[in-house]
Amino acid sequence: MIPTTVFVAGGSGYIGRCLIPSLLERNLKVKALVRPGSEGKIPAGCLKVSGNALDRNTYQDSIQPSDTFIHLVGVSHPSPSKRNEFQRVD
Repeated sequence: MIPTTVFVAGGSGYIGRCLIPSLLERNLKVKALVRPGSEGKIPAGCLKVSGNALDRNTYQDSIQPSDTFIHLVGVSHPSPSKRNEFQRVD
């Protein structure tokens, strides 16, 4: 079965912004989790879900109904100086 609805956590990030247009071109319904203030980074045609990726209570009710969940949340450019952030997020 081909998924018809895809939920993308990290939709406004580097990979999410590249992936979402490809999903939309395939006529999939796409919902993207974005930080408040980053909604403008999400392409038209995608449902924007404003929330905090580290607090499921801010978005978990918006996931369903979705056939696929893509998790793209992470620490960019991990380094020793970001050790605590990396362990908390990734």
